[in-house]
Amino acid sequence: MYKRTIKEWFIRSLILMTGLIIAHLGVTLFLLSDLGSDPFNVLIQGITGKLAEIPGLTFITHGRVHMGICIIIMLALLMIDRSYIKIGTILCMFCGGPIIDFFTWLLSPVAGAFHALAARILMVTLGCVVLAYGMTIVIKSDAGTGPNDLVAVVASDKLKKKFSIIRLITDALFTLAGFLLGGTVGAGTLICIVLVGPVAGIFLPVNEKIVNTMVRKFI
Repeated sequence: MYKRTIKEWFIRSLILMTGLIIAHLGVTLFLLSDLGSDPFNVLIQGITGKLAEIPGLTFITHGRVHMGICIIIMLALLMIDRSYIKIGTILCMFCGGPIIDFFTWLLSPVAGAFHALAARILMVTLGCVVLAYGMTIVIKSDAGTGPNDLVAVVASDKLKKKFSIIRLITDALFTLAGFLLGGTVGAGTLICIVLVGPVAGIFLPVNEKIVNTMVRKFI
């Protein structure tokens, strides 16, 4: 059975972190466009709102619910197929928030200069493309996957369907569930549903070749 060396795990983790940074740059551009949240966070927003209505749950915040849902997803997948849960999955869960905070601090002054709707649509579109590119690097690093992306990754593998189609369906379902729970859906959310899955489908084979080449080169 093939076992990876510590050096290979280190290289793959570096590749994963690079993809994670790129993906969260895209998420930040998306959020700064002020045209809505990404589908998964629309769901979290809806759940957070419903939980906050329950007396005694005043400590509920978006960030805590996000982490809680991610942990539930990982625990569920540990029972289905533990091979999908890797060290990179944990890195994705704990590093994503601070990366977004950094990029928000860095890019807010620039984003604040764009008030026209056309400019903000361009920003969210660019954000979705950057997100899709970074996300596919994370997936093809094979060192782990973001907890929310695991749903689409596992479903596409188990159902033997294209990731791009499964991602589009899961994004639509997240958005619908979040909307029914009271989450806010904007034009950017709809752009994300339509764009991220198909663009990721284009980048996946490209990034698989890049990652494999880099791993072979450094090992």
